[in-house]
Order: sequence, then structure tokens, then C-alpha cells
Amino acid sequence: MDFNGQVAVVTGGARGIGKAIAEGLAKKGITLVIADISLEQATETSAEVGKLGVKTIAVKLDVSKSDEVTKTFEDVSKEFGRIDILINNAGITRDGLVLRMKEDDWDAVININLKSVFLCSKEAVKIMAKQRYGRVVNIASVVAFMGNPGQANYSASKAGIVGLTKTIAKEYASRGITANVVAPGFITTAMTDALPENVKEEMKRAIPLGRFGTVEDVANAVVFLASPDSGYITGQVVHVNGGMYM
Repeated sequence: MDFNGQVAVVTGGARGIGKAIAEGLAKKGITLVIADISLEQATETSAEVGKLGVKTIAVKLDVSKSDEVTKTFEDVSKEFGRIDILINNAGITRDGLVLRMKEDDWDAVININLKSVFLCSKEAVKIMAKQRYGRVVNIASVVAFMGNPGQANYSASKAGIVGLTKTIAKEYASRGITANVVAPGFITTAMTDALPENVKEEMKRAIPLGRFGTVEDVANAVVFLASPDSGYITGQVVHVNGGMYM
């Protein structure tokens, strides 16, 4: 996969899946913008990823704020002259049963998880369309397709990403831009590590491959969809869930 000096923006790129994606892209020689609500963590990740021999910068970004998103993409475009890849990874959870869920918790998750994909994609596509080339990869979740008790807001936000992605794919295919979704299942994180062993074993029984995924499993799929080699794939969902949902 020859990325030939491309520039990528990774939202929520300071930790977890976002950090693994940044590392995966860095190994391909891509210039990286690590955008995160925590500038401190983004700066740490940028320095760490930079050791792989690529140029990286860290930016503080609240992806739900249109003015911040617009300024960030304008600054990146001025700095590097282009944006080739956008990874919309930023996301939060505010769990609760529907009858108990606070409206503020609904709004927060929709804004950070879904509205952000609209805002960032809008700015990135504006630049990519002029280049007549671009890759947009959005991170959804298996719960977009299965639902999950206590996660009405999260499930809705991730399902919304799928519809939004397919629309972007249809609108901008003629400009050489592809848009796809990666939908992870249960992935090993600090949160899953903290679960009791009996709970983890019960969760694993729902996965045909018999294990949780790793952040690298997700990153590998994202890197492929972000590459020139994926040029005839658009509007698709790649499920990275060990067979939990087929």
C-alpha cells in the first residue's frame, strides 16, 4: 500500500482504537494530525507516534463544535496543503435505560458520536473534492446493528453513522472520494479488562472466534480502507467482531 506522502486526520486519536489507527497509518509513512479533546494526551500520542519516523502534530478539538472543526481543517490544509484521509473515531458513552436516560446524556452522545462525523466530513470533503481524491473511514459499532440494552443513545449514534457514510459515498464518488465504515465488536480495552472474569467469559461465548478483538484488529481494517488499494470499495461496512454479528 503506497500512501505516497499523504496526510491524515484522526479524531479521538489520543488513545485506544484511535491511537492504534494513528500508529497503523504512521507505519505507512503518513503525516498525521492527532485531534482530541485532551491536548495533553494528543501531544503525548503525537510524540510517541512520531518515533515511527513520520511528521505528526497534536490539536485540541471538540468535534461537536462547528467553529472549532472548521478552523482545525483550515489550519491543517494551510499547514500541509492537503488532507487525504479522515478517520472519524471520536466517541463517548453515557449509558442508561431509555426510561431513565437524561436528555442531556442523549444529546451529548449524539453530538460527539454522530454530529461530529457530519461536521468533520463536511470540512474534509470540501478539501478532498478539489484534490479529486480522498478516503473517509468512520468508526461505528456492532451495537448499531444489534442494539444493546442501556445504550439507546450510543446505538442510535452509531447506526446514524452508517446512513451518513453511505450518503457521503454516493454524493462524492464522482470526485474520487470513498467513504466506508468499520464496525468493531468487543475490543480489549481498559474497560473490558476491568470486568469480572465470569462476565468476560460469558461475552466471549457470543463470539465464534472465542476472544475479544484487539485495537490492532480494528486498525488493520481501517488502514486498508484508508489506502489507495481500497479504491473500488465505498459505502460499505466492515465488521470487525470475530463473527459476533454476521
